[in-house]
Amino acid sequence: MRVLVLGSGGREHALARALRRDPAVTDLHCGPGNPGTAAVATNHQIDPTDPSAVVELAGRLRVDLVVVGPEAVLVAGVGDALRAAGIACFGPDAEAARIEGSKAFAKDVMRSAGVPTADARVCDSTSDAEAALDAYGPPYVVKDDGLAAGKGVVVTSDRAAALAHAAACDRVVVEEYLDGPEVSLFALCDGVSAVPLLPAQDFKRALDGDEGPNTGGMGAYTPLPWAPDGLVDEVMATVVRPTLDELRSRGTPYVGVLYAGLALTSAGVRVVEFNARFGDPETQVVLDRLATPLGGLLQACALGVLNPSTALEWTPGAAVTVVVSAEGYPAAPVKGDVIAGLAEADAVAGAYVLHAGTTVNDENLLVANGGRVLNVVGTGADVAAARAAAYAALGKLKMRGGHYRTDIAAQAVG
Repeated sequence: MRVLVLGSGGREHALARALRRDPAVTDLHCGPGNPGTAAVATNHQIDPTDPSAVVELAGRLRVDLVVVGPEAVLVAGVGDALRAAGIACFGPDAEAARIEGSKAFAKDVMRSAGVPTADARVCDSTSDAEAALDAYGPPYVVKDDGLAAGKGVVVTSDRAAALAHAAACDRVVVEEYLDGPEVSLFALCDGVSAVPLLPAQDFKRALDGDEGPNTGGMGAYTPLPWAPDGLVDEVMATVVRPTLDELRSRGTPYVGVLYAGLALTSAGVRVVEFNARFGDPETQVVLDRLATPLGGLLQACALGVLNPSTALEWTPGAAVTVVVSAEGYPAAPVKGDVIAGLAEADAVAGAYVLHAGTTVNDENLLVANGGRVLNVVGTGADVAAARAAAYAALGKLKMRGGHYRTDIAAQAVG
């Protein structure tokens, strides 16, 4: 099987790494990829949000499957263009990708499907937002209706800050606050059926103790020793399958990953948000544990032949990933700082480094090229051992201005 992965972040490096482990994948390409994917695949300099360029590249490489990483690629209609050209694509078409591209659309789908979620109001003006904030009270939850790279949500008890965020967006969804821990669950979907992956938890805030601004995610771990029994079955029955049925009934069958961001509230499981692609950085830990060959699973989804009774196999133990971010992230990340110590970090037992926002400069040195620069993955017999491996490897890395949280998965080990 010849596979092309679209994207250039840590999620795509994790996808490429997992696909390389699949003996059925004989030829692996990334567009554009990064210096990390270059070690396991052939990189191609391309704008992955350009449908015609992607179709040309996929055709020229004669790939059997295109795997889409970032949400912007999906919303740009790359999946539609590939399917129109007769090329199998793992990732929804632009209309179905609105489940992530528009918070208002997602709420409408959930309402129609009877999926449990927070009560919400769509606001097109400041006066609408003011009324909604007063209706729900603090803590205030204000979400940019469109794509915001994981940073479009403000949760605050400061009414002025909530209003300021609403005013900065064209359209927002204001909703009631959901209590309880959050869980990410990915389901692989073929338009009709779905198979769940392991639940994971990510850490959105920039600083220790869940302080600071929201980010795209500063770390993640799996499995979740505290998750209630039967959680995955419940989510598949009450969230994933009803959502798939609703989208299919609207004439937009959903093919790809349906990412359910969930809150385990005192009143039960509630959907916080949907994403139309693999989460970043949860993918880095979930795929680390996956023993079932990934390429065959994604191809079955793309071709509409996924067996809903497929029992995935998982490697025993746990995985923890910690994100190293550039100075100034998330507001104004600094690019160009030299990264050192990768070989030493990779040499730590049970750990390895994924590239997220890196490039090679004119002097052939590896440098930061994005907000989230590296993902350090630690593995072990349990979360404590995996966490120890990740932080041991982090201690080997050097990057001026580099920052990472020191408390990823800490509460899971007591």
